[in-house]
Amino acid sequence: MIRKYDHQISQLDPNAPDFAERTAQLQTEKQAYELAGCKKRAERFPTDLQIRYELGVLYFNAGKISEAIAEFQKAQGNPHRRIQAMSYLGQCFARRNMNDMAAEKLQEAIKEKVVFDEEKKELHYQLGSVLEKMGKPQEAIEQFKIIYKNDSGYKDVGAKVDKYYAGG
Repeated sequence: MIRKYDHQISQLDPNAPDFAERTAQLQTEKQAYELAGCKKRAERFPTDLQIRYELGVLYFNAGKISEAIAEFQKAQGNPHRRIQAMSYLGQCFARRNMNDMAAEKLQEAIKEKVVFDEEKKELHYQLGSVLEKMGKPQEAIEQFKIIYKNDSGYKDVGAKVDKYYAGG
């Protein structure tokens, strides 16, 4: 079914006046189908933390943040998905303006992530963004500087750090 939706989307004429509307409708139908299927799997296998993680991602993408939080809280018990689940939890808390909880969860994930890779850069970036929202520019820039030292081209980190050193 998912391939069917993808195929239908690929067959739409980009020049048609209703292209954006039809694409959005098919994407919504596809998302609902995926969510319903994953919910059934979660009911059938309630202790499978990988399914809980997948369900959390689908809820998150559908904008169902409260439901996503519950699934990611369960999924962080999966050692293979723990850091990703904590990252999503931080994003969920941030979307609900629970910025202090978001910062704590992201800091916890950063402590557990040993290797400085793309995932860890993203964790630092998310934490910096949450700290900015909290009105803590000095703490936020420290997160961005950690990324800058390793990858000055990551997202808009270069501009943020340059602005900070330029006195802005």
